[in-house]
Amino acid sequence: MKRNIFILLLTLFLTSLLYAKEEVKLYFHNNTLSNAQTALLFLEGSHITQAKLTFEKLHIDFLPHPHKKESFFALIPISYYHKPNAYKVIVSYKHQGEKIFKGIFLTVVDAQYKSEILSVQPSKIYLSQEDKKRTQEEYADAMKVYNQTTKGLVTSFIKPLSTPITSDFGNQRLYNNTLQSFHSGTDFKAAIGTPIYSSANGVVKIAKNRFYAGNSVVIDHGYGVYSCYYHLDSLKVKEGQKIKQNELLGYSGNTGRVTGPHLHFAIRIKNIIVDPLQFIKIINILQ
Repeated sequence: MKRNIFILLLTLFLTSLLYAKEEVKLYFHNNTLSNAQTALLFLEGSHITQAKLTFEKLHIDFLPHPHKKESFFALIPISYYHKPNAYKVIVSYKHQGEKIFKGIFLTVVDAQYKSEILSVQPSKIYLSQEDKKRTQEEYADAMKVYNQTTKGLVTSFIKPLSTPITSDFGNQRLYNNTLQSFHSGTDFKAAIGTPIYSSANGVVKIAKNRFYAGNSVVIDHGYGVYSCYYHLDSLKVKEGQKIKQNELLGYSGNTGRVTGPHLHFAIRIKNIIVDPLQFIKIINILQ
């Protein structure tokens, strides 16, 4: 009996030593990024549960790495309006049943986006009361979509086109020498009628004509990640439809507020606009 008790105590002691030596790693793929880019944060270690983080006003859950055991990841969208600085990210998780808090710093630098001057129809700048009401309703409907977070996340993305880029993300824009904004997506060269394909699997949340975006499609990929395809000539999908990567969404056009035919491609994470091409590079690291 004493021998059995001794063996049991020895086993428990050795197990406790093993767990005590377990190391939990917390690190960024890259801890220095420009404003409007996406950070990828990893948390690695066994017996980890309930992992989440806080960054500014965002509360983000970690997800299991799709191809790596005992590894978790989180995406942190950095706003276009984030000032250059070092920002503290607070991470919490349970390890072997114990609640742990850790801090890690993320440095944001100024991307120094370029400027451009555009000429569009005056009716797209100086709106009638009817158009103002329409744009307000469309904005409210879109915000309801972007503020939703569904479970899981698709981790394989492609560019919707391989054509040359005609306008980069983030460019500071002056419309008709009056209206200032920044370019919220990447514009691809696309003649009217060019097939446009989905960047990743997901569910269509918006598929209709809108004042600024024209005929447009918005796809939910989970985790608060949405891809957007604007200014299409025609749509081939419906709201609520499940979409596979590289599936036809419609054909390019020049609807909405445009200077000519093209595809405007955008990504939002937790309703924050981010550089779509940088996001694709980051998310595909998980493959």
